Amino acid sequence: MRTTHLLENLEFHDEHPYAQPLYEAYDGRIIRFLLKPGQTITEHDTPTSPFYAVVLQGHGQFAGPDGVEKTFGPNDLLIFDAGEKHTVRALDEEFIFVGFLHGVKGARPGKTGGLLGDY
Repeated sequence: MRTTHLLENLEFHDEHPYAQPLYEAYDGRIIRFLLKPGQTITEHDTPTSPFYAVVLQGHGQFAGPDGVEKTFGPNDLLIFDAGEKHTVRALDEEFIFVGFLHGVKGARPGKTGGLLGDY
């Protein structure tokens, strides 16, 4: 069993949001996203995986393909289909959420990376 506390050892970057890999393996990925107030993640998608996001701290706005921003905060769950475009914007406080995705094609079976990985 591997464990970590999701709100400890936080690392924010001044220039841009930080996507910190917590776990990367053949069958799944867990990424912690850390945004300073006002930072944005521009429109993108996850073409081969649904994207499940759980807000841990702060308030931010997510927009789906329609471009309409909606505000979310701690304990909110968002689900984006594979290929669904979305954006993220931190409001006036630090914004932290964790995302869960399928594994990456080509990842080495039996090997794990990220904060909780073997390499």
